[in-house]
Amino acid sequence: MATSGSKNFELDVAEYIEEAFERCGLELRTAYDLKTAKRSLNLLLAEWANRGLNQWTISQTSIALTQGTTSYDLDATNPSAVIDVLDAFIRRTTNGTPSDLQMNQISRSEYAAVPDKTAQGRPSQYFVDKQITPKIYLYNAPENSTDVLYVNRIMRMDDVDASTNTVQMPFRFYPCLSAGLAYYLSLKKAPERTGMLKQLYEEEFERALSQDEDRASFRATPDTRAYDYA
Repeated sequence: MATSGSKNFELDVAEYIEEAFERCGLELRTAYDLKTAKRSLNLLLAEWANRGLNQWTISQTSIALTQGTTSYDLDATNPSAVIDVLDAFIRRTTNGTPSDLQMNQISRSEYAAVPDKTAQGRPSQYFVDKQITPKIYLYNAPENSTDVLYVNRIMRMDDVDASTNTVQMPFRFYPCLSAGLAYYLSLKKAPERTGMLKQLYEEEFERALSQDEDRASFRATPDTRAYDYA
C-alpha cells in the first residue's frame, strides 16, 4: 500500500469552523453561525499574541537612519501591525565592510531618565513605545544618515476575513487552532462542554508552543577551582 506522497494538508476557515461546531456537538447551519465563528476566530488569534512568541510571526526590517532623528516607525506600510520588537542592531559599513552592533533594550523609565536625548553618537540602546502604533526610540541619536537599523519584529497575524481564507500559521498549530475555536464557541453555544474543551485547548497549545521555541547548543563546564589545592 502506497502513501500519498503529499504534505500539503491545510484547512480553510470554513473547515476550521465546521470542525469546531462538531466538537461542540453542533452543526453549522446559518449565516450568523459563520459570522459569530469568524469573530471568535479573530479574537482567538489576538489572544495568541498575548501568550508568547510565535516564531513564524517574526519579521526583520531595515530602517535607514537620519542624523539627529531619535524615533522611527517600525513598519513603513502598516506600523500598527507590529506587536513588539524582539531585538535590534545597528549596521555601519566602512570601506565596503559591514559591522553590526547589538543594541540593548531599555524601559520607558530608563529612557525618560536620559538627560540629553538629542546627544549624537552610534545608537546602542532602544526603547519601544507600545502604543496602538508602536515606535522605536534610539539613544544616542544617530550621528550620521548612513547607518542602518535592523529590527526583528513580532508581527500581528493576518485577520480572518472570508471563509475561504487560510490561516497564517504552520501545520503543527492546526490542532491547537481547532481546539481553541471549539472552546471559544462553546462559551456561547455549548457551555456544558466548555470545561472539557478548555482543557483540551490548553494541552494542545502547550504541545504546539513547546515545538516553536528556539533551540541552541548548551555546554556546561564544572568549576573545579575549589579542588585545585586539594
